[in-house]
Amino acid sequence: MKICLVGLPLSGKSALFSALTGLAAAPASTKGPEQIAVVKVPDGRIELLTEIFKPKKKTPASIEFTEIAGLAAGEPKKQGLSEQFLARLRAADALLCVVRAFADPSLPHPLESVDPVRDLRVLDAEFLLSDLAIVEGRMERLAKQIAAKKNDRDVRELTVLQKCRELLEGETPLRQAGLKPGEETLVRGYRFLTIKPLIVAVNLGEEDIGREAEALAPFAPWTRQPHTAVIGLSARLEMEIRQFPEGEAKALLADFGIENTALAKLIATSFRLMGLASFFTVGSDEVKAWTIREGTRAAQAAGVIHSDIERGFIRAEVVPYDEFAVCRSLPECRTAGALRLEGKDYPVHDGDIINFRFAV
Repeated sequence: MKICLVGLPLSGKSALFSALTGLAAAPASTKGPEQIAVVKVPDGRIELLTEIFKPKKKTPASIEFTEIAGLAAGEPKKQGLSEQFLARLRAADALLCVVRAFADPSLPHPLESVDPVRDLRVLDAEFLLSDLAIVEGRMERLAKQIAAKKNDRDVRELTVLQKCRELLEGETPLRQAGLKPGEETLVRGYRFLTIKPLIVAVNLGEEDIGREAEALAPFAPWTRQPHTAVIGLSARLEMEIRQFPEGEAKALLADFGIENTALAKLIATSFRLMGLASFFTVGSDEVKAWTIREGTRAAQAAGVIHSDIERGFIRAEVVPYDEFAVCRSLPECRTAGALRLEGKDYPVHDGDIINFRFAV
């Protein structure tokens, strides 16, 4: 899973990237167009499985965070986003927009005032314009192709794009299009920005920690949109706390009334928005978490591990994590009736522990 951080300059995007990844924030003068870091997903379930199986290797799920260099002040208004910038955003599975809600006279806002809702609208507008340009360009080419030689697929694609254009012209993101699976397939290759899951990180001042509900109230129009979430955090505070040993960090978070770290919040939010789940394979060699779409069939989940396992799928031996945590061994699960044999069409659930039987 790839999540791309984007925001206006001095929004605290780099501090949040540092808080999420544990990497020190790079000086602006040394930064390239992007920073990339892969973060292991904290998961208490894999810790328990590791304790029980004592494997040679533990492999948790991971998320790749990419921080894109901030826009130059005034760029959204005058020039729009560059194609290079947009290409980096389109490569992401989800967008994390960081908007500034903290005041700091030593860091003047590039648009001369702190207004996080305005900043989000600036970014939203650029994403909408980018998608609209792609839609209009493709519609023009399709119309010529259909005039030369009518093709059913081209006609269906043009119909879907007309629907997309109407929404975008009405300043409505494509997350709200309600595209059917067949329609979504027709336009998937364009990697529209406004169809990607959107997480809005409102970067609060320390004085606003504990009153997130009030600070986030102006973002209600976004929280009502599908595949969209708004969270509040203090990137600077979490970046600083991240530097302390784990025990001290937990105590400091508790002092500020922060129940979950920014990383924990973002992982839970992204998995929910993207409909993701984790299943586990276990043994003395390795305990590993695998990320799939919620409800993926057993045979396709096997293919995530290796195509040969999907091709030669016989059955899946499945134990739900909660039941395993009670029995604490596979033989005990079998005795208790917690271990089930499932076929290729079984929908895998979050936390399932699976052993795939196959023959090729």
